[in-house]
Amino acid sequence: MAEQNSTKMVGKQSIVFNNPPLILAGSSIAGKKEGEGPLGHLFDTVQEDPMVGKESWEEAESELMKEAATKVLEKAGLKNSDIRYLIGGDLLGQLIATSFGVADLNIPILGIYGACSTMGEAMALASILVDGGFADRVLAITSSHFAGAEKQFRFPLDYGNQRPYSATWTVTGSGAVIIVNPNLHKPNLGEKAIVVKGVTIGRIVDYGLKDSMNMGACMAPAAFETISANLEDLNVDPDYYDRIITGDLGYVGRNILIELLKEKNIDISNNHMDCGIEIFDKDRQDTHAGGSGCGCSAITFTAYVMKQLREGAWKRVLFVPTGALLSQVSFNEGKTVPGIAHAVMVEAV
Repeated sequence: MAEQNSTKMVGKQSIVFNNPPLILAGSSIAGKKEGEGPLGHLFDTVQEDPMVGKESWEEAESELMKEAATKVLEKAGLKNSDIRYLIGGDLLGQLIATSFGVADLNIPILGIYGACSTMGEAMALASILVDGGFADRVLAITSSHFAGAEKQFRFPLDYGNQRPYSATWTVTGSGAVIIVNPNLHKPNLGEKAIVVKGVTIGRIVDYGLKDSMNMGACMAPAAFETISANLEDLNVDPDYYDRIITGDLGYVGRNILIELLKEKNIDISNNHMDCGIEIFDKDRQDTHAGGSGCGCSAITFTAYVMKQLREGAWKRVLFVPTGALLSQVSFNEGKTVPGIAHAVMVEAV
């Protein structure tokens, strides 16, 4: 790894922390379809009712987020008042799932939008605050809901439109982590501690694509740019990481990412994993290109990736949630779909 300087800045867009913040706990609240997938047995809670007892899809998503925040506090053994800041966001307009979901927690909040890259952005900002001494404990959280996303970005479910094979299935779920100053907490005996070693902040990348039913193709160039930047900034090869984990490229986006990197003589085909591929069974669940949405990478990370790190199966991963930066307005006005990806370097120690 490249030698870090006193400012912690490494290369053009990366940060390596001198005192890596600790991921104290993670929570995962999933929907019924997600619970029926390959990772279903790992989620903290599987909600069988897509409405979660509420009157609208948006209220249901807020409830998922409230449950994720409550669960991660419980698992960490902390109270609301122990958290300095909450950083979170979602896909809905003006972040209404987040604002209505976490309001009762009464924690100072920074609402953020990175589309489906939001979990990476939230974890990056939380880690910067903790390492910089601006906060002792930060809760990072995000969510998505299949029906809410379809209603906002595509067609109401009652319309019954046909989905192309390039389309991904928005995950219903919410994931949260609590990131803390490592000097304040001791890891559980018999488990590896999980820390955020560093981050690489992504750029907006636009290859001119306009197909909102092919998010993988829209986001793959951003993942390519961020992964390339991380490897270059740190001066490491891809096998430095046990896994390079993208957020929700799905099968289409994964193939594009692999090919783009190979053009730069970077081969991640043997250690790449995509949360959108892992979360559903392609043959059995008919989700076409895989999963997507803010909740996709969030619950896959907290339920599956953290387990692999705690148990020592993996030592070091590069977690790269990916996002498509479009809205109803931009799409209807014929704009392109830019992408962004933020990378979080996570290690078991």
